[in-house]
Amino acid sequence: MLPGWGRNGRAVQISRILGTRTAWTTMGDGEFFCPGCGGDRNYQRLTGRRRFTLLGVPVLPRGDTGPVVECAACGCHYGADVLDHPTTTRFSAMLRDAVHTVALAVLAAGGTCSRTSLETAATAVRSAGFDDCTEDQLGALVEALAADTGRIFGEPCGAGLAIELHEALDPLAPHLAATGRESILLQGARIALADGPYTPAERDVLATVGAALTICADDVTRLLAAARTPS
Repeated sequence: MLPGWGRNGRAVQISRILGTRTAWTTMGDGEFFCPGCGGDRNYQRLTGRRRFTLLGVPVLPRGDTGPVVECAACGCHYGADVLDHPTTTRFSAMLRDAVHTVALAVLAAGGTCSRTSLETAATAVRSAGFDDCTEDQLGALVEALAADTGRIFGEPCGAGLAIELHEALDPLAPHLAATGRESILLQGARIALADGPYTPAERDVLATVGAALTICADDVTRLLAAARTPS
């Protein structure tokens, strides 16, 4: 048997003679979260045309391929759906805005905006990324929102407030693990409990928060009860 022409050797020789080659064309670029690198990276969005090759020379078209997303750092290719995942920077902003919106909604539902509620809310908002948030700022925002919308403090979650909560939480929910979604709801629950037991309006707002975070009603009830238990 000639060297290189055994069962495996023959396959190697044929692959050197016949093969395929893809010519890539850049369709766009930007920044994305690369699952291979595990961080924010630049990318190129590519489409390609495949051709059969003979001795390395393209001879016959084999069809189109892609689109794919190529990481500029590691060079790996991913499906276009990888762009649905927010970058780390964008995710942090979404989380910060979500916590801020929930805090304002719960404060407005509570009706009194007591100092303890404002302190609990400000702590949660600062932890989420609004480092300069103060109790007075939150209180002023709640009053401004009520004046702007005609909303009455302590009223149940109306259509306008429900829309605001869904706009802030719906895009975030698919990218959070169950513990992350529950954490946002529990933060809202602790704000509501800071000045006493839940009011019906606070429960209504928190139920809306749970629904926007895709937490089932039974789990919402469980979490609201757990928030009342001292840690």
